[in-house]
Amino acid sequence: MSHLTDWAILSPLAIALSALVYIALERRFPYDPGQQIFRKGWFDDFVLYTLVQSYVLGLAINGLIAWIDGKSGLSRLHLVSGLPVWAQLAGFFVVHDFYIYWFHRLQHRNPVLWRTHEAHHSAEQVDWLAGSRSHALEIMINQTIEFAPMVLLGAAPEVALMKGTLDAVWGMFIHSNIDVRLGALQRVINGPEAHRWHHSSRWRDHGFNYGTKLAIWDWMFGTLYLPEGRKPPGYGLLGESTYPTSFLGQQLAAFRRFTKKDWSAEFGLDPRWNEPGAVQSLPRATGSRRAAPLTLAAGSHRDDGTS
Repeated sequence: MSHLTDWAILSPLAIALSALVYIALERRFPYDPGQQIFRKGWFDDFVLYTLVQSYVLGLAINGLIAWIDGKSGLSRLHLVSGLPVWAQLAGFFVVHDFYIYWFHRLQHRNPVLWRTHEAHHSAEQVDWLAGSRSHALEIMINQTIEFAPMVLLGAAPEVALMKGTLDAVWGMFIHSNIDVRLGALQRVINGPEAHRWHHSSRWRDHGFNYGTKLAIWDWMFGTLYLPEGRKPPGYGLLGESTYPTSFLGQQLAAFRRFTKKDWSAEFGLDPRWNEPGAVQSLPRATGSRRAAPLTLAAGSHRDDGTS
């Protein structure tokens, strides 16, 4: 079999196996005890977002990239074809991760881009499946920017499958409800603890922990927040009790009318952050000396201090 055929088989197997492993670890070492497997929104997240939307958008994105390539003819130049497959994968991995950090950060500051991202933050229980909840526009933007360069620069066909598998497995990991500490690795790669703080229902400034796979961007640009001995007080959107809970409602919500508040200086800020006794009492961990001491052992529970 060709490498492309190999990865066409290995990719879904790796993703499915990883999901089963994460589910088992969530049961054995929960970061937030009490979360249920079949929690609110499970059907929409698994069937409509993970299966239906992913399939439909995959066809649309592939068609769009093929159209761009047909008009430009760039893939015929084979600009990266001479590089080893591992080098192609590593290059696209780092470049796209750098892009997604800044685009993600901008989404939390720009009211238009936030409309493509708020569905992702609407999950009130964060687990291995919650990462699948992303608006169709967000997926179209990010995955077109992710995969178009692979095709247009002439990367090996299996690179896209390898990168897509890595995206899925890592995405499930950082959203998983697993109590794991990455230790010194948290300076380099992103894990569940840091990303669960990103989904916190309270935040400083416009948010923190924007990295997806690599944590180095948050360290470099001062957006890491990982307080010692604390856990997020909850998850979900700020002051959005009327935000739709259905798949279709969340898709349509991105097109609702903007208000003056959306364009105000307070957009994206959490007014509760400065309330007495709220999370602002946590140490500001934007540098290595203020980061939480982590361990590599799963299940190392700590008092969350938020009650």
